[in-house]
Amino acid sequence: MSDLIVEVVRSGFVESVHSVRVYAVDAHGSPVMVHGDTSSLVSPRSSMKPLQALAMVRAGLPVENELLALACGSHGGERFHIDGVRKILAGAGLDESALRCPEDLPLDTEALHQVLREQGGPSRILMNCSGKHAAMLATCVANAWPVDGYLHPGHPLQRAIRSTVEELTGERVAATGVDGCGAPLFFVSMTGVVRAFRRFTLADPGSPERRIADAMRAYPEWTSGTARPEAVLMRAIPGLMVKAGAEAFDAFAFTDGSAGAVKVDDGGTRARVPVTVAALRALGLDAPELTELATAPVKGGGEPVGEIRVRPASQ
Repeated sequence: MSDLIVEVVRSGFVESVHSVRVYAVDAHGSPVMVHGDTSSLVSPRSSMKPLQALAMVRAGLPVENELLALACGSHGGERFHIDGVRKILAGAGLDESALRCPEDLPLDTEALHQVLREQGGPSRILMNCSGKHAAMLATCVANAWPVDGYLHPGHPLQRAIRSTVEELTGERVAATGVDGCGAPLFFVSMTGVVRAFRRFTLADPGSPERRIADAMRAYPEWTSGTARPEAVLMRAIPGLMVKAGAEAFDAFAFTDGSAGAVKVDDGGTRARVPVTVAALRALGLDAPELTELATAPVKGGGEPVGEIRVRPASQ
């Protein structure tokens, strides 16, 4: 099956193209939209955060609601995100000095400007994965596991996460790398990721899986940011759970068990959201808000002169 193509059209000419792999299944788990080699290994990056959080919840992570959504999130560094990270840490008797994610600046533009106006600089708590790291530390404290070395693949926390990833994907982890935040990164297939995401939305109410899905869907701005596409999608389609990852990966699942994953082969983030919208629509999931996300403007001189779009099927 050939890859899906996303075109960057400027002034009527196709300026660039992105090849994209897509795997989407209906409520019964039957493939509906398949492009590219979806059985080969991928690096889902932060799309794996709900699986990491599941291992932590099973191990006794004592957070709920918006803080649980934050534990699954790649936040923008908005004020409420940072306050939430501090709350998770304080609940475990820790502060931000315990974090071992790298120093960074906020992803959110306004939050970034605020830091710069206040003459601040990069810090660990501003890094988009600090919510996950705070939750990892809180899980260690809850289990009397060592806080030092919590990112080492041999640490009890990371062993529990690996076991959970293998359980939900139905695959053995083929390789282990290091994510941008320093945490172990597990390589699996796109089909495995979709299999895992279905487990969250099909789980029984009150189960750890369902608690994570419900938290992400109830507090979508805590998993990404107030205006990020993932939050827009979850607000537009009640029952939808979406988690983006670096290098242009997306994974999602709906309340009926339909689910999908998207990987832009060259890591071009600009192609990710239009394909995710196309996959959602192929599954019959749509809303007016998706129209603006289905394409992205290409500008010249500050004005729209083209668009980023999924190549029409007729081409």
